Amino acid sequence: MTRRKTSSILAAVATAVATLCALLIGQPPAQAHGVAMVPGSRTYLCYQDGLTGTGSLTPTNPACQAAVAQGGTTPLYNWFAVLDSNAGGRGQGYVPDGTLCSAGNKSPYDFAAYNAARDDWPKTHLTSGATIEVDYSNWAAHPGEFRIYLTKQGWSPTTPLAWADLNLLTTVANPAQVGSPGADGGHYYWNLALPSGRSGAALMFIQWVRSDSQENFFSCSDVVFDGGHGEVTGIHQPGTSSSPSASASSSPSPSASASSSPSPSASASASSSPSPSASASASPSPSPSSSGSPMPGSGCMATYSVAGSWGGGFQASVEVMNHNATPISSWTLSWQTGAGTTITSLWNGVLTTSGSTVTVRNAAYNGTIGANSSTTLGFTANSTGNNFPTGSISCTAS
Repeated sequence: MTRRKTSSILAAVATAVATLCALLIGQPPAQAHGVAMVPGSRTYLCYQDGLTGTGSLTPTNPACQAAVAQGGTTPLYNWFAVLDSNAGGRGQGYVPDGTLCSAGNKSPYDFAAYNAARDDWPKTHLTSGATIEVDYSNWAAHPGEFRIYLTKQGWSPTTPLAWADLNLLTTVANPAQVGSPGADGGHYYWNLALPSGRSGAALMFIQWVRSDSQENFFSCSDVVFDGGHGEVTGIHQPGTSSSPSASASSSPSPSASASSSPSPSASASASSSPSPSASASASPSPSPSSSGSPMPGSGCMATYSVAGSWGGGFQASVEVMNHNATPISSWTLSWQTGAGTTITSLWNGVLTTSGSTVTVRNAAYNGTIGANSSTTLGFTANSTGNNFPTGSISCTAS
């Protein structure tokens, strides 16, 4: 099964669950139209993080939890409703700084909490200079263009997002889509060449400008350039279904076109022309572009998953990945445990703790990880129910 088919099926299930749950708890079903699914927007990934077997939404990510505490779960049941019915393509000077992730607080739902300036939102891990496929929900299909922005190098997620922080990468008009209009799980898709020379945290901001109405949609996706291949961290069920593919599995429609400059209504403070190294491709390249600058940092990252849980405890595993083109000889992980969690045993690593801070170094036999390879450690822990780390896991390697 292709990644797009898998993504569509899982997204369809998620959307159906959202609609059903909204009806069951008395919330109106979502009727609005779209945010980025890959790289996942804050609302989409917080929704994914919050899914439970009971139909309620209970996020584990601290930023998502804070957003629910502030605005309730209604915005998450309507994760694709970050819209302004009267935006008409306007950006800077119309949507105030600090409110870009909530459509200037003009949505029918209260997304203000998703503007919070903090560094623990769910993240998608990417490689500078690579080409990814962007997927954008098309709950209702409309003609128009997508304006894709990326924060400038050095931007900090702990500062409120402003228009001056953004560079326009490209504009894509009427891209290809999969799924019938109005169908669950459908999305637009196009290839995007990421700029080279990037490292660290960034935010991808997309404004979908309809050409048949004044309605616009807004999407904020937290990413980090650390040599990743689309892994999602910071949610309790990270999976490949929410990860960008290195190259699309089928060619976008020829009607998808990249504009060499923003339309006149694009933000004036954004770059006046797309970055030379960033573009939307009308047909996917055979493989991601990994030339450009060397991979930033150590190329080491880790993903965390819970293998099982029981009353008072759980078992988890952590995959340590080397995204370098050469092997690493040692690695160290660090994270903050959830409140009430104490690790009782750990294998395939050397554990030290200090309060809620956990540090795990490689064992004598698994310090070497080959290029683009990984190793896995595991542990059991006592817990009061907080089975996931507070924030993300740091990984350093040499």
